Amino acid sequence: MTETTHTQTTPPGAAARPRSPEFRLAADALRGLRQDLFEDAFAYRPLPRMSVDGPLTGKLTGRSREYAAWIPHAAVTALGGAALLIAATDDNTGSPGNLLCGLFALIPVLLTLVRPVGAFWLSCAATSAVTVLSGSSWDNWPWLPATFLSHLVVLTVVAIRTRPRTAAWMWVLTAAYGLVVDSLFGADRYNTDIGPMLVVSAITLLVVTVYHIRRSAEQEVTAQQTVTAHERSRRTLLEERTTIARELHDVVAHHMSVVAIQAEAAPYRVENPPPELEKAFVTIRENAVAALTELRRVLGVVRAEDYEAPDAPQPTLADLEGLLTNVREAGPDVEKVVTGAVRELPQGVELSAYRIVQEALSNTLRHAPGASARVEIGYVLGGLGLRIVNGPPPAPALVKPSPGAGHGITGMRERVSMLGGEMTAGPQEDGGYEVTVFLPAASVSEGEA
Repeated sequence: MTETTHTQTTPPGAAARPRSPEFRLAADALRGLRQDLFEDAFAYRPLPRMSVDGPLTGKLTGRSREYAAWIPHAAVTALGGAALLIAATDDNTGSPGNLLCGLFALIPVLLTLVRPVGAFWLSCAATSAVTVLSGSSWDNWPWLPATFLSHLVVLTVVAIRTRPRTAAWMWVLTAAYGLVVDSLFGADRYNTDIGPMLVVSAITLLVVTVYHIRRSAEQEVTAQQTVTAHERSRRTLLEERTTIARELHDVVAHHMSVVAIQAEAAPYRVENPPPELEKAFVTIRENAVAALTELRRVLGVVRAEDYEAPDAPQPTLADLEGLLTNVREAGPDVEKVVTGAVRELPQGVELSAYRIVQEALSNTLRHAPGASARVEIGYVLGGLGLRIVNGPPPAPALVKPSPGAGHGITGMRERVSMLGGEMTAGPQEDGGYEVTVFLPAASVSEGEA
């Protein structure tokens, strides 16, 4: 028996036709209306206290600074009290009616402090209630003076506390409410105030919207500046690590080459060496060559295409006097003090110490032109101590500091961290700057032992 499979296709119809852009725009607008003004309309969202870090409030101290944080709450309460006062002092209705109308004007304003969207709906209901209670005693329609101020305050506060789209929806619903009420219940004896309400509220909401847009733009700019500064710091760090890796690559490669050459020449310096010794030297050479090849393969990637290996050996502390001479020729007086028993240290430590002194003196020339400097080198048990300190610039008003790229301190910290040392750097009370470093290291003789 042969089974026949029937494939049912959906006939083209209303459900299969793509929606027009206008339909999608209207659907998104209605979805936004439902989300902003209907879903969780009475959600509890208390107004947070104001930040007191501004240019004016930041100068306050003590209890006045605590009170300043409640300024927004006090302002909203004062405006609600003004609406209550307007309704309570009206002469067209009796005292009980005035008090009730005043409460209807006050409550929506206070509700904006805890349930902003719900306050808008309550303000619309309070407007109708006050209009009914006042009867024909008022000349304006549908907003009476108290509810006019109350509704305007509600619109402004809710717009500040929400987003511009919500403010636009509130204005549209306010216009619709005024037109519907006026068309259904209005009469010739009423002077409508729909126009003033819409104009004043539109201007107010426009100002609030511009404020929102500007604050959002400032936050985006601040965030972008933070990201840019972070990326710049990361790039600086990577550049310094690359420089350090290049220098150490040359140092380690030199030593590994020396090991390979000495291991190859060692059997010829011993007359009739035993086979075990020859085999050991061959193994040493092979391992040295293999390590050198692997080192070049791994660390060679940090070299730029235009990087050229230095012809001269990497500098050490023995070459420091030449560096100080060059700095003295640039103008400032540099003093060198060496304490402890001078001894030979591992070449990586010597190189890092030289570079740290070099960078610290460069920062002195760049940021404190003409200032004197002092370089202290201490050979202590278990390591090397460095202290580079400079005084304040002699004439800061005449000679402006040269801005740097921000690599100096970062590079010094990377070198110290690589060697497991410690470093502190910061300004002094007299306006100078101090860099203190400790690099743990054993002497070459101790390391060889």
